[in-house]
Amino acid sequence: MAFQTYSLFVLSVIMISFGHVESRLNLLQLQNDIDKLKADFNSSHSDVADGGPIFTEKLSSWTERNEKRIILSQIISMYLKMLESTDKSKDHVRNIAEELHTLKANLSDGSKKIEDLKDLTKLQMSDLKVQRKAVNELFSVLQKLGDTSSSHKRKRSQFQRLCKC
Repeated sequence: MAFQTYSLFVLSVIMISFGHVESRLNLLQLQNDIDKLKADFNSSHSDVADGGPIFTEKLSSWTERNEKRIILSQIISMYLKMLESTDKSKDHVRNIAEELHTLKANLSDGSKKIEDLKDLTKLQMSDLKVQRKAVNELFSVLQKLGDTSSSHKRKRSQFQRLCKC
């Protein structure tokens, strides 16, 4: 039962984050389809609880709307990849895949951003040439950081002026 609630929660977060929840009935239909998919995958097996959740735990550390869109686009892609190997002749599989494709279409692809992060982790910061390039870019990077933090402060101060909290 906990896994069913978990699955509905993940799908609800995804759909709400992208403003795609058109009606409660649609979500109820998806719940029925997800229940059938759980039966296909035998998700009531005891090993499902081992190690905790795989998606919702990661979602909790992504707080900003744009950040969530990046991680959720990757999660949707993973669900679609998983569904590729399932029996597409089943209505519930097709319905879930259609909803996920619709959500995916409404997103800008976060894959490029994920690749950028991976590329950064691969940089050899002990390489003298990389160090030279990095030093040449340091002021520009700090300027961009200043731009984003000052705009955040400006938004917060505007809110404080509007709100008599």
